[in-house]
Amino acid sequence: MLGLFAKKVGMTQIFDEEGSLVPVTVLRVDPNIVIAQKNEKENGYNAVLLGVDDAKKNKVTKPYAGQFPEGVIPKKHIKEFRGFSKECAVGDSLGVEILEGCRYVDVQGVSKGKGFQGVVKRYGFGGGRKTHGSKFHREPGSTGQSTYPHKTFKNVKLPGRMGREQITTLNIKVIKIDVEKRLLLINGAVPGVNKGLVVVRAAVKKQRV
Repeated sequence: MLGLFAKKVGMTQIFDEEGSLVPVTVLRVDPNIVIAQKNEKENGYNAVLLGVDDAKKNKVTKPYAGQFPEGVIPKKHIKEFRGFSKECAVGDSLGVEILEGCRYVDVQGVSKGKGFQGVVKRYGFGGGRKTHGSKFHREPGSTGQSTYPHKTFKNVKLPGRMGREQITTLNIKVIKIDVEKRLLLINGAVPGVNKGLVVVRAAVKKQRV
């Protein structure tokens, strides 16, 4: 499975080969450094450990720095990609060019945080009547039982924190890859804020070539 770290730059629109206007999300792929490789013999599976963004020296502890090979600056973000299908070596720098053969990608990121929200915004509850005299508008309503057991069951939809969750968007079509500018243009929305870090991988449910 091919995969890389990328940063969400924003959205724009371009004309495709047929002259149609296509909205796209722009992702910038900074150099992904190969930190380590795992194999079937020593680890029981094949994987590649990638890292991006240099970490400040005063923020790196000795145990954390110990996993980076000599000559590689410790990175802020690291992730293991199992079954990596491209040949590479420790210390190599990977870019957006490794996704050139993929027609569709999956993008994983952390959604925007929306703070503490009620049930109407969080779950789409209809609420009560808006007319004068109604004493039930946006409240969740009763959550307990009128008879035994006298308790509120688990997983009841209630007000709480909304957003800031890991989300994976599947099967996003690749519109264009600009190797020179390190940009990946895809036709679809991507979770997270602008300049947020996401993981782009070759789609697992659609044809890759």
